[in-house]
Amino acid sequence: MSEDTIRLVTIGRIFRRRWRLLVTVAVVGALVGYGASLVFPPSYTTSTSVVLAGQWEERELLTQTEIAASSAVIDRSAGALDWKGVSGSDLKDQVSATAADGNIIKISGTAETPERAQQLSDQVAKDFVTFAARLAGDNTDADTAAGPEALRQKVVKTNQRISDLANAADPGQTVEGVQARTELEKLRTALQEAMKKLDEADPATNKANMVVMGPAALPTGEAPPTRPQLVAAGALLFFLFAVIGHLTAARVSRRLRTEPEIAAALGSALIGTVDVPGERSAHKPEGHGPGALVRRFLGLDTRWDVPAPQPSGGEGGRQIRYRRVCARLRDRLPAARQLLVVVPEGDEIAHRAAEQLVVEARNDPAASTSHRGYPVLRVVEVPVNRPLVPDRDTESGVLVVLSAGGWTAAELAGIAEACGDAGHQVVGTVVAGAVRAPSKRTAGRPARPATPALAVGDDLRGGAG
Repeated sequence: MSEDTIRLVTIGRIFRRRWRLLVTVAVVGALVGYGASLVFPPSYTTSTSVVLAGQWEERELLTQTEIAASSAVIDRSAGALDWKGVSGSDLKDQVSATAADGNIIKISGTAETPERAQQLSDQVAKDFVTFAARLAGDNTDADTAAGPEALRQKVVKTNQRISDLANAADPGQTVEGVQARTELEKLRTALQEAMKKLDEADPATNKANMVVMGPAALPTGEAPPTRPQLVAAGALLFFLFAVIGHLTAARVSRRLRTEPEIAAALGSALIGTVDVPGERSAHKPEGHGPGALVRRFLGLDTRWDVPAPQPSGGEGGRQIRYRRVCARLRDRLPAARQLLVVVPEGDEIAHRAAEQLVVEARNDPAASTSHRGYPVLRVVEVPVNRPLVPDRDTESGVLVVLSAGGWTAAELAGIAEACGDAGHQVVGTVVAGAVRAPSKRTAGRPARPATPALAVGDDLRGGAG
């Protein structure tokens, strides 16, 4: 698993190199959202407010919201509306009730048309008020209901008795008469205040006092999610899934990216690293089928997780790297006269690097002197899924040339095993990397003559170079 930190530069690289794929995936997501909007028809929602008079606690308001959305109320509403094919259980999911500030119960109804939504909300509010009033009346039995009325009659008789006692008291202005009349008036006042509090606490006259605040408004727009929202949500979700899929694939990638890891997987020493200009090679096969055209259009024919090529140090610097590789091969294998260069099939950068190594080996500066010359290189491409290396002939070993970040340790181990089966020893590894070639050649430096394509083709077919 790759331990590279996911940074903004990684996401930016996905956008730059796979923007066509991301746009295509977003369009597919928008089409899926549009299809979902056809499956789920548009709906409309409106609400009616019911005011509850008196003092209500929060838990009591929550109880009233449960009653408003209960089957007892909705079944009555379904019977009153008498919509064809719609029962109380169908309306259960279309009605909701919430408690708002100021002792207000807001009843919302959802239907497929604005008119039906309005009718549903108004009917449920009306049935809720009726049911709540009946429920408050049913909670008081005959004895409980008769109790306050009997108490009021007793209070009236007591007030009359107090009046009689006050009139029968000493009509003079004695201290005892004044005190008696004062006590009787205090008793009358206390009884009146007690009856007032009793009336205020009567649930039959208080709790059942609910008023509907007018009819529900006719909805002018669809209830969410609307068709544009579903289309936008589908495009956004598919786009995010595509980006997350790229990041996940890069995170779990087992491709080797460093030179020591590559050399260890092949069981050989690292001879050196070389640079290759990053432009498209003429030797890269181009597909002409529908699948190849689609992959090329979406950008799937190129790797997105490979870092952008670094600026080139110039053609002279690149040639120095190739010469040093050839010199190290000569010093490492002084008796070797020929080496087999193995390139993984499909690795364009490695293929071009191997071609340049062949050119440098042929243009050996020590060929006309008494010094040992560079080994002669012969290039072969080996498929990675089932590697097959030509049997050993006159070669003194195998030099593996490949690019970083393109192959797993198991694939490279398979190449090394194929070399051993063919009787070759992997004597070294060369890692090639892409660089950005300068737009113009350095003034005054002539271009190095390229090797004819026929000669390189002979090498690829197995002929001696």
